[in-house]
Amino acid sequence: QVQLVESGGGLVQAGGSLRLSCVASGSIFSIGPMGWYRQAPGKERELVASITPASTTNYADSAKGRFTISRDNYKNTVYLQMTSLKPEDTAVYYCNARIRLNSGSGLYEYWGQGTQVTVSS
Repeated sequence: QVQLVESGGGLVQAGGSLRLSCVASGSIFSIGPMGWYRQAPGKERELVASITPASTTNYADSAKGRFTISRDNYKNTVYLQMTSLKPEDTAVYYCNARIRLNSGSGLYEYWGQGTQVTVSS
């Protein structure tokens, strides 16, 4: 069984910073791409940033220049450093990972339970 557990969300004032963490645990052979998504009330879930095992990154336009995604492959952890936060960043943030369970398996997609980020104006 594989679990993704996020932490680091909370309430912050506009212009502030937060760092989200997501740890993958369980029967893991290797982890492929990891990413952060968010879903605001009444809106669809959207990609914020993603990172490959070689640390190639991709960002949504809304995140460029303000958010930084990184990963620690030894700790099976992905991070999202968020700076210059805006009220429109308010959402539930979800961790996503594609995980190989053994040497012969494909990549399976897993999601965390989500962590709330609220930015006050």
